Amino acid sequence: MACFPQVASFFLFLTKLSIGQREVTVQKGPLFRAEGYPISIGCNVTGHQGPSEQHFQWSVYLPTAPTQEIQVISTKDATFSYAKYTQRVQSREIYVERVQGNSVFLHISKLQMKDSGEYECHTPNTDGRYYGSYSAKTDLIVIPDTLSAAMTSQTLSKEEGDPLELTCEASKATAQHTHLSVTWYLTQDGERSKASKIISLSKDFTLLPGPSYTERFAAGDVRFDKLGVTTFRLSIGRLRPSDQGQLFCEATEWIQDPDESWTSITRKQTDQTTLWVQPAVRDFQVNITAESTVPEGKPLELVCLVMGGGQDPQLQGAWFFNDIEIAHIDAGGVLGLKKDYQERVSQGQLQVSKLSPKSFSLKIFSVGPEDEGTYRCTVAEVTRAQTGSWQVLQKKQSPDSYMHLRKTAARNVVVSIKNRQQAVWEGEALTLLCKASGAESLLSVSWWHVPQGQTQPEFVAGMGQDGTVQLGASYGELDHHSSKRLEKMDWATFQLELTSTSVTDSGTYECRVSESTRNQARHQSWTHKMSVTVKPLESSLQVSLMSRQPQVKLTNTFDLSCIVRVGSPDLKFPLTVMWQFQPAGARAFDLLLQITHNGTIEWGKFLPQFQKKTKVSQSSFRSQLLIHDATEEEAGVYQCKVDVYDRNSLHTNGPMRASAISHPLRINVTLPESKLKVNSSSHVQEISINSNTDIECNILSQSPGNLQLAIIWYFSPISTNAPWLRILEMDRTQVVKYGDEFQTTRRKQKYHAEKASQDLFQLHIVSVEDSDQGRYRCAVEEWLGSTHGTWHKLGEKTSGLTELKLRPTGSKIRISKVSGTKNASEHSEVAIRCSLETAGSTASLFSAMWYWKGENSGSKMLVHLQHDGVLEYGEEGLRSRLHCYRASPADFVLTLQRVEMGDAGTYWCRVAEWQLHSNPSKWVNQASDESQHVALTVLPSEPTFPSRICSSAPLLYFLVICPFVTLIPLLISLLCLYRKARKLSTLSLNVQKEKALWMDLKGAGGRTINRMEEDGEDS
Repeated sequence: MACFPQVASFFLFLTKLSIGQREVTVQKGPLFRAEGYPISIGCNVTGHQGPSEQHFQWSVYLPTAPTQEIQVISTKDATFSYAKYTQRVQSREIYVERVQGNSVFLHISKLQMKDSGEYECHTPNTDGRYYGSYSAKTDLIVIPDTLSAAMTSQTLSKEEGDPLELTCEASKATAQHTHLSVTWYLTQDGERSKASKIISLSKDFTLLPGPSYTERFAAGDVRFDKLGVTTFRLSIGRLRPSDQGQLFCEATEWIQDPDESWTSITRKQTDQTTLWVQPAVRDFQVNITAESTVPEGKPLELVCLVMGGGQDPQLQGAWFFNDIEIAHIDAGGVLGLKKDYQERVSQGQLQVSKLSPKSFSLKIFSVGPEDEGTYRCTVAEVTRAQTGSWQVLQKKQSPDSYMHLRKTAARNVVVSIKNRQQAVWEGEALTLLCKASGAESLLSVSWWHVPQGQTQPEFVAGMGQDGTVQLGASYGELDHHSSKRLEKMDWATFQLELTSTSVTDSGTYECRVSESTRNQARHQSWTHKMSVTVKPLESSLQVSLMSRQPQVKLTNTFDLSCIVRVGSPDLKFPLTVMWQFQPAGARAFDLLLQITHNGTIEWGKFLPQFQKKTKVSQSSFRSQLLIHDATEEEAGVYQCKVDVYDRNSLHTNGPMRASAISHPLRINVTLPESKLKVNSSSHVQEISINSNTDIECNILSQSPGNLQLAIIWYFSPISTNAPWLRILEMDRTQVVKYGDEFQTTRRKQKYHAEKASQDLFQLHIVSVEDSDQGRYRCAVEEWLGSTHGTWHKLGEKTSGLTELKLRPTGSKIRISKVSGTKNASEHSEVAIRCSLETAGSTASLFSAMWYWKGENSGSKMLVHLQHDGVLEYGEEGLRSRLHCYRASPADFVLTLQRVEMGDAGTYWCRVAEWQLHSNPSKWVNQASDESQHVALTVLPSEPTFPSRICSSAPLLYFLVICPFVTLIPLLISLLCLYRKARKLSTLSLNVQKEKALWMDLKGAGGRTINRMEEDGEDS
């Protein structure tokens, strides 16, 4: 039971979390408001329980009794108000407006000075318990109304265009920081509630014109100026009749509340000034211009011109025909027409418009007999009344103008070709002109085509009098990219253009011109024909392939030009060019790229690097490839195939017109001639022992291009006929690789290669010894690289010899030069000696290197007995059969065990003397000498019986296979005997079982008879 309070407390805590906390908020104060003006204070409650519609109670704490609550008004209890507020609440001078269920406004319509105090908004509890805040307070301070606005009341009579200035005095004496806004208004019916704003100076000191005065304010005709602290002036530069009415000024005082919003607290309006504006009367004259005689079917335009009058008058005009009004346009541009003329306007036969502020137009597009007569126009100057209607100021009319109609004369039609060539190439443009003679009139035209070999004409295109174009059914839809185009060049000339002809366009073309008026029942027509021939394009198409560099050097640039010749030189067609390539040794061509007639480049899958190194350019009759960085892969045979398309194929997907393939062109890619030169002069370097030296390799000249050099250093010892040994190679990527004889750590530390400059390479030799004496040279290889990573060897040059000698040190070593021969039997052991003629200094150590040279092979180092006694073998496989040791201070012995036939050859040794120099831990090769060569002959050993067997392959096969051949029949015979014996055993067992069974049956039968006899005797 002890834990029950804790559990209860926990559940109480969860309950608090699940129930919202009530919070009441009011508008933040203090709120300053002027006496005699309204105020609205908002109150809102959130986080409550119970009904959604909450009740609110408003109270006030007056400054005279700040702790005493005075109840003002309640939404729940009508008797909530104290006596001093009862009357004001009942008269709705004080009331509560509910905005939502949880939000209200307290309104005081007319503030009194005694209304200052701290106002509290309280919400009665509707929750199951008290949790949160149930009231909120704000301060209201009522201040005196100090705003004043004044203007002298007067009546002014002005004429249109006169200026006007009015001033308004507005001031305030509020102790708080407030802003003032001033607005000028105009009312024309005396009701200030319907007044329209002229211009205002806002509380943030911005000038804002009214909707009707925006343009005049922007033009500077309406101004607002502040003169001093309290004087505000309205200026109108040129009065208009619409400015007539009553003008007054309104001042408004604004204060910023703690929530940073601006609120108007006072407003005052001045007395009004009555303004009369007399419209200016400006005399003007009206005249009409038109042709007196017009051919039938031709257009007629009458223009009514106003001469004189004001600068920007508002005019409306009317047209009369034979004293009957047929059309009028008011000052706002609204058009009115007589009924039968409405139909003619809707059909596009007639147009009435206002060309400028002082000119009106009446246009008849095709004059007929019904249009012959007397025309007159009237113009009235008007002004807009306050009611919105137009008020006529003055009205004038033009003199009469009579229009005579001239009848149409006879016509003639002629068809011609624009370029005067009746034979054109396929795809070339063909322009046919059809020209009619006679008087100007509205004409319609139709073109017909009779193909070659046919008699039935086909409709190509037509144009009506209204300009509507129609195409024949077999010529597709009319659009911007149509291959047939019909245009009207002037009233009598019609042009039919075939932008891209085909062979089927050959034949006879006929132009039919028709003329009709609105009152003519029959059409008049005229025709003319002309024959046209279209030559096929296939017969003139030629494609040739050219290159300025058919023999291309590696990494150079070469070009391929595919030149197209077709028809006339002036013809230009969309071309699809396919570049094809046949590599060396291939039988078929592969697609390199295709440049389609719409400009798209499609690359083939062959030679993927081709796209990265090729620049493609194409013009009307030429397609060119510029291939950079040529490699062997680009060597082969090229050809180009050209497809010619219709001119409109970019938009209409037209068919291919013609096709041709160029002759094949072979491109050979060869290596460029190497310009490599290396210093070939020889020289001798003589240096002290144990010193460092550099062997130089100078490059005199190189080939141009993306080149890299590989340097190989060689060394030949002093001994006669000594081979050249490769010390190291620094390849084109600056990677160093040591030769087979220089793989030891000691030798790698001794020799270093360096690229000193672009043209100088050096071999550094550290601590030169006697064994380093000899001849040195460098071999320089020139490598040319392509963009896709392939390298080609251009050439190789060898430098001159640098002979390295040591200055004499007084130390000499001599080896016995007695040459000889040795014979050894195969599989035996042999020893070869190398002897010193002098024992040397006691401070010296000696090393011996044994060499061997076969009859058909080069020399190689067998084993090296170093000065510290360590053995180093030339090949690891020799360790098991070779042994080198020093038998005495003057004798070095090489023992060769298990001699083989391949060991025959020449053997010799080189003995070197080592002494300490400078550093006690540094042994230096002081001098060396080489012995004479000893020839070793290996004699075959006497063969034993096992060796003879092993040496004869047929005998070996016989001895191995014969036992198996003999054993197999023996095994088969034994298996047959075994099976027969087992079968006989089984038969014998079955016979014995039968005999036993018959004996058992026989014994059993005898016993039964005896038993029956015994039973008979008993009975």
